Amino acid sequence: MNINFALDKAYETKPLKELVDAPVAALQGVSEGDAELLKKAFNVKTIGDLAKLKYVKWAQAIVALADTEE
Repeated sequence: MNINFALDKAYETKPLKELVDAPVAALQGVSEGDAELLKKAFNVKTIGDLAKLKYVKWAQAIVALADTEE
């Protein structure tokens, strides 16, 4: 799986297992300032923290279920 488009250049060659512990700023489009705001608001420091954030999970569930709603 090629996810390079989602990562800053410095992280493109890292294994997925390492990316889980990478800072959220490793994601393309997430600045150091954005990362600091995520840390202050939700104590999110890593990509793994972001993925496990309950608000992210809730949002994903709402979007997935909305596709099935009549």
